[in-house]
Amino acid sequence: MTASATQGTLTSAENTRGKHNFSAGPAVLPEAVIRRVQQDIWDIDGSGIGIMEHSHRGPVVDGVWERTEAACRKLANISDDYAIMYLQGGASTQFSMIPANLLPEGGTADYINTGAWSQKAIKEAKLYGTPHLAASSEDSNFDHIPTDLKCSDKPAYLHFTSNNTIFGTEFSDEPACPEGTFLVCDASSDIFSKPIDVSKYGVIYAGAQKNLGPSGVTLVIMRKDIAERCERTLPSMGMYKTHAENDSRYNTPPVFGVYVMGVVFEWILENGGLKGMAIRNAAKAQAIYDVLDAGFYKPHAKTGSRSMMNITFNCPSDDLNKVFLKEAQANSFDGLKGHRSVGGIRASVYNAFPAAGCQALAQFMRDFAQKNG
Repeated sequence: MTASATQGTLTSAENTRGKHNFSAGPAVLPEAVIRRVQQDIWDIDGSGIGIMEHSHRGPVVDGVWERTEAACRKLANISDDYAIMYLQGGASTQFSMIPANLLPEGGTADYINTGAWSQKAIKEAKLYGTPHLAASSEDSNFDHIPTDLKCSDKPAYLHFTSNNTIFGTEFSDEPACPEGTFLVCDASSDIFSKPIDVSKYGVIYAGAQKNLGPSGVTLVIMRKDIAERCERTLPSMGMYKTHAENDSRYNTPPVFGVYVMGVVFEWILENGGLKGMAIRNAAKAQAIYDVLDAGFYKPHAKTGSRSMMNITFNCPSDDLNKVFLKEAQANSFDGLKGHRSVGGIRASVYNAFPAAGCQALAQFMRDFAQKNG
């Protein structure tokens, strides 16, 4: 962005704030991004006005929109065949917008059930048509990614959640899509954490608050021919066509969230792009998984389905889980309590989480196991 010329680069820096933030979302942001944002809240691009005070139709926000889209397209090599939209309501609103726009009356759409977010998407799809369960790992409490897909004859689309924050599982590759349809992906918790071939997808959507920026904005990447569709009469705000044709500014959009997302895109580009993120994320997660594989702790996700973003595990007993969490908090490890569906501990180590934090947690885990094993 223009401001980078006067505020320096967005190179990666270690955490200097005294806490290791393992929150599952809203989650850690890069410190270099936060420092840029601090300045631009006060005065962006030398305009004398902060980003949160500018008109969403003014020239400064025009520039933010242009730079954010350019960085997004460069980051994931997104062609002009795709629209990039910034919508409100989080991924949860997309659970209903997808079938409302893209599932015909009486039609069927295929869903892969890998946990709570998939289940919520399936529930919303029932309002508009028939969601067909193509695969599920529910019978083992979602501890793996199912691979044996049984798709329906002519699904409108195949929907999957690429990473499950609650259970700590992640797709290593896209599921096979039936001929004549397209993939729809909820990528909220691993978006831009590794290279992605956008051309394999019809729709990718992601709430920003885990890997892209603050809560309040949802990134939607949609093939333009799909964005033109609408299978039923809907309010203007409920149609993708409305947002695609109006550059996501049909109404007042979440300008601040879009702005921060653009700075995060630049941060990723300046720190090795998606390939660089993949290498960095794999090393960070492996530091913790190595401790889990040494014994004492009980990982939830099976080895071949492990998430690089959310690492879930338990101590040998619930009492030890409580002791672990208490001692971790005392040692500046924040946000480690697992979701009630799994219990135990969850370490969320998104793109912006520093490698030093993973190494520090791994050492804490080794010390705790030695003391309590």
